[in-house]
Amino acid sequence: MQSIDNPEALAQCPFRGTRIGGAIGSAPTTDDWWPNRLQVELLHQESQRANPLRDESYSEAFNKLDYAQLKQDVKDVLVDSKDWWPADYGNYGPQMIRMAWHSAGTYRIADGRGGAGQAMQRFAPINSWWDNGNTDKSRRLLWPIKRKYGASLSWADLIVLAGTVALEIMNFPTTGFAGGRRDAWEPDRSTYWGPEFWNGKPFDESQATGDHKGHPEEMVSPKLRWVGGPKENYHDLENPLAATHSNLIYVNPEGPGGNGDPMDSARNIRESFARMAMNDEETVALVAGGHAFGKSHGMVPAAKIGYAPEAAGIEEMGLGWHNPVGSGNGPDTMTNGIEGSWTPNPTQWDNTYLINLLRFEWKKVESPAGAVQWTPVDSSAPKTPDAHREGVMNDLMMMTSDIALKVDPAYRKVCEHFLNDFEAFTVAFSKAWYKLTHRDMGPKDRYLGPEVAPEDFLWQDPVPKLDHPVVDAADVADLKRRILATGLPVSALISAAWSAASIYRDSDKRGGANGGRIGLEPQNKWELNRPAELDRVLTTYWGMRDEFNAAQSDGKKVSLADLVVLGGCAAVEQAAADAGTEITVPFTPGRMDTTAELTDAESFDWLKPVSDGFKNYHNDQVGYRVQPERIFLDRAQLLTLSVPEWTVLTGGLRVLEQNWDYSKHGVFTDRPGQLTNDFFRVLTSMDYEWKPADQGKTVFNLNDRATGVTKYTATRCDLIFGSNAQLRNVAEVYAADDGQQRFIKDFVAAWNKVMMLDRYDIKDA
Repeated sequence: MQSIDNPEALAQCPFRGTRIGGAIGSAPTTDDWWPNRLQVELLHQESQRANPLRDESYSEAFNKLDYAQLKQDVKDVLVDSKDWWPADYGNYGPQMIRMAWHSAGTYRIADGRGGAGQAMQRFAPINSWWDNGNTDKSRRLLWPIKRKYGASLSWADLIVLAGTVALEIMNFPTTGFAGGRRDAWEPDRSTYWGPEFWNGKPFDESQATGDHKGHPEEMVSPKLRWVGGPKENYHDLENPLAATHSNLIYVNPEGPGGNGDPMDSARNIRESFARMAMNDEETVALVAGGHAFGKSHGMVPAAKIGYAPEAAGIEEMGLGWHNPVGSGNGPDTMTNGIEGSWTPNPTQWDNTYLINLLRFEWKKVESPAGAVQWTPVDSSAPKTPDAHREGVMNDLMMMTSDIALKVDPAYRKVCEHFLNDFEAFTVAFSKAWYKLTHRDMGPKDRYLGPEVAPEDFLWQDPVPKLDHPVVDAADVADLKRRILATGLPVSALISAAWSAASIYRDSDKRGGANGGRIGLEPQNKWELNRPAELDRVLTTYWGMRDEFNAAQSDGKKVSLADLVVLGGCAAVEQAAADAGTEITVPFTPGRMDTTAELTDAESFDWLKPVSDGFKNYHNDQVGYRVQPERIFLDRAQLLTLSVPEWTVLTGGLRVLEQNWDYSKHGVFTDRPGQLTNDFFRVLTSMDYEWKPADQGKTVFNLNDRATGVTKYTATRCDLIFGSNAQLRNVAEVYAADDGQQRFIKDFVAAWNKVMMLDRYDIKDA
């Protein structure tokens, strides 16, 4: 009889004796049967029902804990070696730095996903990536601290704190630490990490390219472990994914595909770190700074290492990568296959990494596990103490990704600067580490604790603090009246507000209307924001702002950011009134205007959507592998919208004429500019037949069935709400004879939600 814990056992139906797909003991899922189905249910992940702490305020709990004692507890754990997983050099600091780095290092600037913010390192697929080998042990070592502080300390905060404290106990001066990260309670099912070939399916060598063909020893094992280590993915990941290969953090340390070529590695490093919002100086600081500590592990061939955590047997206690050789740890540890340390003092902050890298020549050798690494040519080079055997000295080690910093001219220039100015190196690494571990947290209003860095960094998209009284209800009513009296079209006012607020992304809490960056480059020049029209609106608002503020004797002010949102609210009220419904759209003042000097235009330009279904915008200059409606779903998820919110906003924005190019796609109404449910009534009507208008089925004609005459046109992002089963059922609610009032009420609520997404200055994150 086959063991139920054997991942290679056939999945047998106990009742019919037939093999079934999916996990062992499960039937094929809807996704197995219909792989092209739009997974609308992704908008409903992270259910509060999964969160056992949903009744807790994390900010209140964190702020009440004894922070000094917490840090001391972490320090005590870091130097208390355990027999079940002995500490290298008697200090867990280096491996905690690696754990924190790898937790934060999944961040990517293109869509803000990844990062340390929810401790996704605890869940699949990230917990079982080859590059995260043995980070499961680091988290278990921290469990006594997590157990002690319970709901007052998230895993996400503890992981980053442990890495930061580890730097401090090895005499490195850190920039600080901010708490405030909330834990996730289920795996992230919406983020695309690239082609993850290690899901149990044997790799098809016909898919391999270039030098990787004909190397079956590097294939992915069907046993859900990595026979070839990080070499198993033969395809460089497409931009904007952060790492260069699947299941890696950043790059393959042996060089692309394990080729051992430092210049190839340098190109990969530059591309990968750029996707994570790091420039050359920050890149060198992070690599050289991180490799000043600890060692790499490669004493055992990868083929001998057991299953990753998600596939390991129940007896492994949720841990993975069982090593059957020797003690399985300590001197026999296997992680990435490269063996050795970079410096003679692996638990002290100094500059010997750069000294060794630049002073000595290095030659390629193989680790005990067969990985490509480098050793000094000069026999007089210093040695490094063995991590576990007292009195034993070993040769220094460099990775191909280290040698890359020496051979790349730009990186070498930075290395030489840091070598000659150790203080500059220290400051650069300290700031780069703070950026790495806080990059996805969003505005500083979300930061908690006594060690928040006082400096405002450009990557935080800083917004000045509110320093004046805000407008009251009477002012709001008067300003609404003035805005509507300007004669600016309702659609233009709504477009300005929506364009400002809707670039918010919950992944890294960037974007939104606060700060008034809609009035600054690059956002005011984006073609999808209808820049000529936007300029007329902004010019009107600037004049109105200056006039209002000059007339106040009590210091009261209104910002451009507030006027942009308020104008949109007034326009929505007007559109509803024109459709026969009086309704007040909520408005909360207090937004501030930032400046061009406080805006990193290059970084901020990443927030520009390449496709935005809310505006029927699709940049055809970009090569897409997915349909527009899938990118539309992704945008809705970044805005934290539910299915009904996504649906009602789309239907409302269509009749309010919000297409970026003023096209009539999806404007299913004879009353444009009025907030009606006409979009849904036409969408669900059988009076029309949908006919593709182009070969790629991106644009459609809605033809009257009786006459064959085209009445309306539409895109995929319009018609998906009538074709997808879940979306259509919601659309039918708003299309019903009693749906108009519900539609307006729900649209206003969803509109207000989007306008308020970035208001961390007044809400609990």
